[in-house]
Amino acid sequence: MTFLPALIVALAASLAIEAVEGGRQRPVSLRPGDLAIRFAAYALVMLFWFTFSWRPWLAGFSCILTAAGLSLVSRLKRGVIGEPLVFSDFALLPQVPRHPDLYYTRPVTDPRIAGPLLAAVAGVALWYWLEPAVLPRAPAAALAAILALPLGLLALAYACLRPPLADRLARFAPRPDLEADIARYGHAATILAYALRWRATRPVRAPEMTPPAPRSGSSDDVVVVIQLESFVDPERLGGPALPVMELIRRRAAQYGRLRVPAHGAYTMRTEHAVLTGRDAESLGFGVFDPYLSTGGHEPTSLARLAGAAGYETAFIHPFHRDFFQRAAVMRAFGFRRLVMEDAFVGAQRVGPYVGDVTLGERILAEIGDRRGPLLVFSVTMENHGPWKPGRLPGIDDPLAQYLHHVAHTGRMVEDLVAGLAGMRATLCVFGDHAPALPTCRPGFGDTTTDYAIFRFGQDDASPPARIDLTADALGRLLRDTVTGARPPQRHPSVAVPRS
Repeated sequence: MTFLPALIVALAASLAIEAVEGGRQRPVSLRPGDLAIRFAAYALVMLFWFTFSWRPWLAGFSCILTAAGLSLVSRLKRGVIGEPLVFSDFALLPQVPRHPDLYYTRPVTDPRIAGPLLAAVAGVALWYWLEPAVLPRAPAAALAAILALPLGLLALAYACLRPPLADRLARFAPRPDLEADIARYGHAATILAYALRWRATRPVRAPEMTPPAPRSGSSDDVVVVIQLESFVDPERLGGPALPVMELIRRRAAQYGRLRVPAHGAYTMRTEHAVLTGRDAESLGFGVFDPYLSTGGHEPTSLARLAGAAGYETAFIHPFHRDFFQRAAVMRAFGFRRLVMEDAFVGAQRVGPYVGDVTLGERILAEIGDRRGPLLVFSVTMENHGPWKPGRLPGIDDPLAQYLHHVAHTGRMVEDLVAGLAGMRATLCVFGDHAPALPTCRPGFGDTTTDYAIFRFGQDDASPPARIDLTADALGRLLRDTVTGARPPQRHPSVAVPRS
């Protein structure tokens, strides 16, 4: 039978590929138990491809290509954002052809993409012709085999979600430890195990959290929270001083470094942390994409707490409603009014996206039209990567493009500070992640961005305080703001030097 030799070749080649990719930094584990799990995962991958063709060598070659693809993508991803491929990344694949300009890729109609794809299809078709299938000759037996193999794989996946296999899987991967697990078990085993663990442990609904106790005093009339795309102090990147940073150090109630869950991508992780106040530990295997688990159905999200306290709630984001399923997620979070791309038709763009200054003007207009207390959560778009030639006329250097955009971000914040003066209001601005620039690779700033909180119309005359926070801690602080709970006493932090 030709299946066994093809399987042996596929497993050996897959191990060799992962050993080369890991190198000395991430040497593969050669312990018998770890190797058994690694080989079992790639055997399942080969069986998956085998169900489509019943040609052993084609399935084996497809398994080898899968191992090579996972290793290559993980290497590229580590170089840009410091993290290997993870199971939740596959849920983002539909976004790539819809919004290719947001990724370092080209549309499928580009000859450089379409050509290899067509060549691959032609190669598979030729292989189908050259290698005979190993299906039984009898039609009834062949049909039974064609149905039995995929059903068997589905049954195995289903069984892994329930005892006793689920218990064994939990011992194999009790909690997310991505790099260590890839070194021990390989990419395929880790992706499969994490996906199954995520599915088995995903809550039917988000856990109830006790809201902060309200105080007897009044809350702010306006709370504005703005997630600034790829924002860090440009001086940290070797750029010029940004005037708004001096304004922050002089006027903000508090400011500092914000430790966020990722570098250069995964906006939804920081966004979820700020809007819920939940830390990474509480998310389990949903930590890689929190929206996959609850879709925004968080009983004590910032918007729901604000709504219960009498605020109108608005989400303002000048981009597509379907990107990251933002419209559905934000409604689930409790935002009653969504102001998205269709509200910015004809708005001034800076490069491909609506400018931050224009967005700031829209935020101030929403505040001016309010009928009562208002919570605004806004996500900027102007400085979204990638920063590639052709983005801005006469500016091709990625860092120069970034600095051009971040200056507009600073102007927007300055305009909002001026526009909120005289109101009883809070303005919070924070960077979702550091930019994925050639001059800002993973490890930069220990995944920290910058944040600031301005408070207006309040009696507290305390000087600005440098307080470094995590994104979820910032979310809990904002929960206190909308519920009127007393914020914790401020203690300046010296954990991260100002530089």
